[in-house]
Amino acid sequence: LESTGEDPWLTSVYARAMVEGFQGDDLARAGIASCIKHFAGYGAVEAGRDYNTVDMSERRLREMYLPPYRAAVEAGCRAVMPSFNVIDEVPSTANTWLLRDVLRGEWGFDGAVVTDYAAISELVPHGVAADDAEAARLALEAGVDVDMKTACYANNLCDLVRSGAVDEALVDEACLRVLTLKNDLGLFDDPYRGASPAEEERTFLTDEKRARARKLADES
Repeated sequence: LESTGEDPWLTSVYARAMVEGFQGDDLARAGIASCIKHFAGYGAVEAGRDYNTVDMSERRLREMYLPPYRAAVEAGCRAVMPSFNVIDEVPSTANTWLLRDVLRGEWGFDGAVVTDYAAISELVPHGVAADDAEAARLALEAGVDVDMKTACYANNLCDLVRSGAVDEALVDEACLRVLTLKNDLGLFDDPYRGASPAEEERTFLTDEKRARARKLADES
């Protein structure tokens, strides 16, 4: 997790509480799907560098780093963001063991996996993919559903499917997860979540909110 540096049990309590607090009992009413990140071992990178190596035993990873993520999954989080670092020389965005075997297989997570920023294209400088096309294939096979920021999926998946390099069922699988999440959030019924120019004028930058913001700023 990015939020705390406490022991696994306490961080698990925090993670569960944050998921339940953000999402509530009704995802469509809350309008928020919680996403846990960065999965996993992000706090254990060598020299404290975001993209660096994480070198530890599986036992330590499972005992010290994975429990808070599992607690968030069990609390019903709807999205997971892989970390930038490598584990056993495999970047999380292309790590089938981490995303499919552990997250989905062992923990039963059925939500969406979304990359952090340009993590798919960054599989190239990581040295595990020759180009964006191969990076897209590796990420999709590992279980990544959403390609944030880059166009690795948009520019390459059609050709990869046509050439037989990627099973079309993997694309269907990823699309279904994203569509399911949008449906559960009520976005097909109300894509703008009740937003309108009139509602913006009524609630945004009102005198009451400006006064409250100034009071809080003065007190802090």
